[in-house]
Amino acid sequence: MDNPFRYRLFYTVRQKIVTSVVVLALLAWGTVSVVRRVTEPENRSCAPGVARPVGSEECVGVATAGNGYDFGESRLTRVAEAIGRENATLKDGTYATVALLLPLTSTSPGLREKVLNELQGAFIQQHRANRQNNETPKIRLVLANTGKDNVHWKTPVEQLEGMTGAPHHLRAVSGIATSRTEVRDAVAALTGKGIAVVGTTITADDIANGPGGQPFPGLARVSPTNGDEAKALTRFDQVDGSKALLVHDTRTGDHYTDTLRKAFSALLARSPYEPQLFTSDEDLNAEGTTAYAFRRITHLVCDTSADTVYFAGRHTQLRQFINALGARGCKDRRFTVLTGDEGSYLGTDPQLDRDALDSGLTVLYAALAHPDAWRPRPGYRPPATGGSAAAYEEFTRVLGEVSKAPAGPVGPVSLADGQAIIAYDAMAMAVQAIREATPPGETIPPLEEVVRQWPHMKGSLKVAGASGWICLDNHGNPYNKAVPVVQLTRTSPRFVAMAWPEGEPPKADCMRLRQP
Repeated sequence: MDNPFRYRLFYTVRQKIVTSVVVLALLAWGTVSVVRRVTEPENRSCAPGVARPVGSEECVGVATAGNGYDFGESRLTRVAEAIGRENATLKDGTYATVALLLPLTSTSPGLREKVLNELQGAFIQQHRANRQNNETPKIRLVLANTGKDNVHWKTPVEQLEGMTGAPHHLRAVSGIATSRTEVRDAVAALTGKGIAVVGTTITADDIANGPGGQPFPGLARVSPTNGDEAKALTRFDQVDGSKALLVHDTRTGDHYTDTLRKAFSALLARSPYEPQLFTSDEDLNAEGTTAYAFRRITHLVCDTSADTVYFAGRHTQLRQFINALGARGCKDRRFTVLTGDEGSYLGTDPQLDRDALDSGLTVLYAALAHPDAWRPRPGYRPPATGGSAAAYEEFTRVLGEVSKAPAGPVGPVSLADGQAIIAYDAMAMAVQAIREATPPGETIPPLEEVVRQWPHMKGSLKVAGASGWICLDNHGNPYNKAVPVVQLTRTSPRFVAMAWPEGEPPKADCMRLRQP
């Protein structure tokens, strides 16, 4: 017999109506949810001005609010918050904005450290500039992320191009830090819109202006070119070209390695040995298979009578090469490796074989800055021109201020790789250009006037940087800039000596003579 309770509960007319209404309501709700999900775009916003591009989880763009957003990178939190606190003290209409354009979400360990140090150095200068004699305009700092390997550079660049008016009054972009094609394109786009750009650690000769043309009108650089680095190294070490050879990357399109290879090749015209070649991975930070190539190259280096090796390649491949030389068969012979500023990445590289540096192998690189370069000590007196201990001491004084509340903290600041020092000097250049371009009685300079300041930064208008004097030529390139020669050691990079592209420090007037 059927259960009467079951019949009454589920098959009455009223129950059928209630059940139908509930089912229809659920179907309607589900349909609306699906339609909404399909028709409404996904919210990919991270912060004002910052979003995740389709197909990427990186937060890319310009943090336009300037309120301390760290792009999801905890290592940047303290310095980003310090920048946000400083920006919050500024009143609308009294400041000019400088943007730091960097791959803030890079996954490369070396580049992540570099980016952190650049943010810290830039903030140190912002803090100093905003307390400097009540000078105006004040400086607002915003962070702009180009993404891993700078692949999303167009997004922040297009935003920056639209920030030259109120309320931002963008007047300069700094943080241009790697000599990659994407960075070159970004510089071309920004300078093409009349925006002043200050390159921090770009050294490629072909991301520069010169007598042959002005592909980047409005670009100025803090660091010497690869050509100048190579000349400084050679004049420092007085290398016998007949006992030197070149090891270089065959991959083209990387402006750092391309121009460093060209500079070294010109200097080694007397070498009897043909270059030894390797081909890096498309991802320059990837290990790839180059370690095996270096094992073979090391055998060939031992077969020569050379005692000096010039290396034109990025830091990952440089580390592999050093490790291979440390395991060489001819350990009874001593070798010196000379390379560009990519050597600065290896000071904290955990994969570097430190024992290799104690096996008759000396690794020297042309640094962009070093904390010992301008500090006198027993046995070393800095050059009388080209820089000063006072300028470096000013940097360390302000560093002390921002290392604690209320300005800071900004996190531990590593100075050995020189990145914080260079970023500090780059911001100093931007600040000087902005303030020199501001007409009397005005608070904000015209955009076009800022880029016109670069040819005048020389003589008494030079930038007395913590890395050395920055005396620009008429094309925005530093003339005869100090090049610290640094040696990789088991513990930390060691300053060896100062070198100069022209063979000696600049004259006290810091003026470049007309070239014959």
